[in-house]
Formats: sequence, C-alpha cells, structure tokens
Amino acid sequence: MDMHKKARTTPRSRAEIVRRVVEAGQRSTQVAAGMGISVRTVRKWVARYQHEREAGLAERSCRPRRQSTATPRRLVRWVLHLRRQRWTGTDIAARLRLSPATVARLLRRHGLARLRALEPPRPVRRYQRRRPGSLLHVGTKKLGRIGRIGHRITGDRRAWVRGIGWEYVHVAIDDATRVAYVEVLRAGDGPPCAAFLWGAPWPGFAASASAGASS
Repeated sequence: MDMHKKARTTPRSRAEIVRRVVEAGQRSTQVAAGMGISVRTVRKWVARYQHEREAGLAERSCRPRRQSTATPRRLVRWVLHLRRQRWTGTDIAARLRLSPATVARLLRRHGLARLRALEPPRPVRRYQRRRPGSLLHVGTKKLGRIGRIGHRITGDRRAWVRGIGWEYVHVAIDDATRVAYVEVLRAGDGPPCAAFLWGAPWPGFAASASAGASS
C-alpha cells in the first residue's frame, strides 16, 4: 500500500519505536519527544506490535470493516454468476436493477472485468456422419433478380426495375463429406425442392432424398 505523503512514521521508524520501548525499556514520553511524535502514536504502534508482531507495523486500509450501504452478498453472487455466463456489465445492471458503476466496481474487485479473465467457453461438440448421404443439411436463400446494371455502377437512381421477381438459391451439404451442391431456382418450396434433391449429382444424395420422401 502507498504511504501517505504526510505520514510521520514509516514501517522502519515504527520498528525503531518498538525497539526503544520494548527492548531498550525507554518510556513512551521519551521516545515520543525524541522522534517528534505524540505519546498516543507511540503507544498505538507498541500495542499493535504486541498483538500482531511485525505485521502490525504495516499500513492498513482506511476502508471500514462494515458498511451499511454495501451491496448484499446475494446480489454480489448473482453479479458474478451472470458474468461467468459472459453477460455484459450493462446487461447485468439492467437485470438486477443495479447501477452500472456498482456492477463495474464489483467485477473489478473480483477480477472479472475482462473477458479473458473468465473461464474459456465450452468447446463445441461437433458431429459428423461416416456414411455419405446419411444426413443432409438443406437451406434456401431468397434473392431479388437483377435485370440490368443498377445504380451502384451507373450512379443513376432514377431508373427502377419493378416486378422482375425473385430467385431462390437452394443449398445442400453432405454431413459426411462436407460437399455442397447448389442450384438457383424460381421457387423456394414444393416440387422445386424435391427436384433439387433428386438432381444431386453424386452418390448418396438421391438415396437420402428417397428415404426422406418414403418416411
């Protein structure tokens, strides 16, 4: 702990006070007069030494042992629990109805202010089928058709193309081989989806589509 800039004693001078009083047997009034401090100060450091030995000569925090306005321990545990779930300080304050400054102070006190101080996230448990075609990941993406060059190239926003329609990008990924098959179709559901699966060009896709259709 940093010493006060106007402190009259230091751990070294306190040890000298104890040596003169305890070991040399000098009176407290003599030691106080010789070192330019009060008798009360001399007796205080001698008493601390008698109770705590050398540890009692070190600086102590000015923080009171008990605070009537301190955050309840139950709320502190909730703050730390939510932080370990990787919640932000702002979200924690809103959820527990605390001041953001209070949450930030608690996180700094317990060493959880930085994300790198938290436990690493659990590794993702990935799965992968061994036989090609046993599992397919299928998705679609709706995109507007492009009939001609637009304003991003020409810079002219006066020309609009309306009613040109939509296109649907169908994607299928084989879980075993990670091979992707993509087609751009005019519809996003119904027969076009079934035709997309049946038209997959490698072994396994058509078998999976047939099994899914029969079930």
